[in-house]
Amino acid sequence: MTMIFKAFAVAMFLLLGLPAQASVDQAEPGEEMITKVYSLGVAAAKVAPLSGDEAAGPYKRLIIKNVNIIDGTGAPAQGPITIVIEDDRIVRLDGYGAGSFHRIEEKQDENTRIIDAAGQYVLPGFIDSHAHLGTPTHAFVESGMYTDPEYVNKLWLAHGITTVREAGSGGGLGWTLKHKQLSDEGKITAPRMKVHVFFPDTMNSATEAIKWVTAVHKRGADGIKFTGASPEAIEAAITQARKLNMKTMYHHAQISVAQINALDSARMGLDSMEHWYGLPEAMFTDRLVQYYPGDYNYNDEQDRFAHAGRLWAQAAKPGSEVWQATISELIKLDFTIDPTFGIYESNRDLMRGRNVEWFDDYGMPYVMRSFEPDPKVHGAYHFDWTTADEIAWKENYQLWMKFINDYKNAGGRVTVGSDSGFIYGLYGFGYVRELELLQEAGFHPLEVLQAATLNGAKLLGIDNETGSIQVGKKADLVIVNENPLANFKVLYGTGHQKLNRETGMMERTKGIIYTIRDGIVFDAKAMLEDVKTMVANQKAFEAKKISE
Repeated sequence: MTMIFKAFAVAMFLLLGLPAQASVDQAEPGEEMITKVYSLGVAAAKVAPLSGDEAAGPYKRLIIKNVNIIDGTGAPAQGPITIVIEDDRIVRLDGYGAGSFHRIEEKQDENTRIIDAAGQYVLPGFIDSHAHLGTPTHAFVESGMYTDPEYVNKLWLAHGITTVREAGSGGGLGWTLKHKQLSDEGKITAPRMKVHVFFPDTMNSATEAIKWVTAVHKRGADGIKFTGASPEAIEAAITQARKLNMKTMYHHAQISVAQINALDSARMGLDSMEHWYGLPEAMFTDRLVQYYPGDYNYNDEQDRFAHAGRLWAQAAKPGSEVWQATISELIKLDFTIDPTFGIYESNRDLMRGRNVEWFDDYGMPYVMRSFEPDPKVHGAYHFDWTTADEIAWKENYQLWMKFINDYKNAGGRVTVGSDSGFIYGLYGFGYVRELELLQEAGFHPLEVLQAATLNGAKLLGIDNETGSIQVGKKADLVIVNENPLANFKVLYGTGHQKLNRETGMMERTKGIIYTIRDGIVFDAKAMLEDVKTMVANQKAFEAKKISE
């Protein structure tokens, strides 16, 4: 237990930005956060191993026969369709479109793999627009303070996620870029990665901000994630990022939102806002800052999140002139909102969050420990969560969801991000829950899938390559045994439990069969079995340590 407490102490340094050793000041751009951890003597995290039997291909030719297509554009399902893929590109969609024309199938050869998916459904690969591979604030393993990347990657792919926007490179920019490279080369079982790196929140010089952005771009970063800094530094960084064709995202932390709210950053050219911080503040009509009690302490996370759950009620009312004007301006600025509903859901129903069924088999014990209340661990803040807190958050969700649905209906871009690894959110499972919550917000299931696929691709600037099932695009696909439009629960790795009325027995659906990324076919069930084994082995390892 001493080692775990050490990990939590280091996590506090990372989370709160407490003074670290001098080496932090000399850190290479993009490594400032992780250098704080290393300076305290923690070893570097391991790299994910090479793919095994769970991955096959890529193939010279891959044919998916007799499948129903949900193409990601918002169009209804069509089928049966035959998808012909050559060298990772969709070259034909037989039976697709208004004509629904089926060709006579030609003879195949030994370079062709055929998947007969009769009665099944195929979707574009999902894009998680807010994901974390390396998260030193919430995991401890023998090789370092990180969740095992193999564990995370396999849970992502097993839930159909073929691309992630890595939101901050918490494991260090170099470490994250190594995984991106291995994934791009098809060597590891992992989604494609678009790597963003934390902008130093103490930056106050526009000149230094430009130098820093240029340096991380040279190292290979795809984008920047902001949580705060001086307005001059952030505006300069956003401008430089746009010049370098880098993407930008912003978690408008309460300690910075009084200077820069969502409208302010959108006007600077920001690509997307994360969560919802900064939106209500942009619509205040009778105050400049949210109501904080006199004894409020931002670093006490129960204070932070309990009062965040009372924020939307302080903003302009739904449908008001200010509400509508905010939506209109953000749309004109081509702004994307990535709400991450699921990661805060425990705030409105803590009992549900703590007891979802997938924790038993798929929850790494060191991840599960980090969810439980601990003042030193980010997101572990339910110290004394009350009925009043849950009611406030339920009301918060109603207003928040109303804004997001109105934004979508007016033509605004909404994406799907999970932010899993915190607050009872487990990788992969949390993404599927996000789909359900968008439907709760008022999205039609087709709109939900559009947000999860094509909208995410547009945000990342890769919609010419992926995000929809179209001739010429990459073979990023998800094959599902049941219709997800009828029930998103069939996408969960644990499946959907339902009664077989003929036998009187409860049964589980088969869920996702294959996830295909860059033409490589990943067996979802094999990946889930691997994860179960990893979790069981970690539990056994820890039990043995305790007994010693």
